[in-house]
Amino acid sequence: MFENENDSFWKDFFRFIVVAAIIILPVRAWVAQPFIVRGASMEPTFKNGQYLIIDELSYHLREPERGDVIVFRFPEDPSKFFIKRVIGLPGESIEIKDNKIFLINGPDAEELKEPYLTDILTTPNGKIQLKDTEYFVLGDNRLFSSDSRRWGALDQDLIIGRAWLRLWPPANVKFLPGEYEFQS
Repeated sequence: MFENENDSFWKDFFRFIVVAAIIILPVRAWVAQPFIVRGASMEPTFKNGQYLIIDELSYHLREPERGDVIVFRFPEDPSKFFIKRVIGLPGESIEIKDNKIFLINGPDAEELKEPYLTDILTTPNGKIQLKDTEYFVLGDNRLFSSDSRRWGALDQDLIIGRAWLRLWPPANVKFLPGEYEFQS
């Protein structure tokens, strides 16, 4: 008995769809997902409209580190996603004073050097003590960023992942965009 070419096409097409779904859906759900930057809060590191791939797997294997650019659910409205840079780690004390960020360790305070900033205007002055599951996050464009200075510390349960790959625009394709070696 001969198989109709049309039937063969549809069977192959259906198999392709099933195999693609078996591969793509778990990757999208647990490994990586797309993200489009909206707004100016991370300029000049990320500009409005840039297309990123977010690594969701790394933070199941390790904790976020200072300097990581992360995507998370906004604490005041978890249906929204934000992108910011990790500045303070769980259990740390942070002080903003005279437009500088200091990491407080007992009586000592070390200034955090931030080479990615073009305008070093980090206001208002204040101190924050992070709990064991909290991070202090800031946008790179401090004048136009809604971040931990406004709504407080970010709980680790809201973190989705880190910026892993910038795909758009093509002239700015980069692996681990926004990564800097922090030196206090």
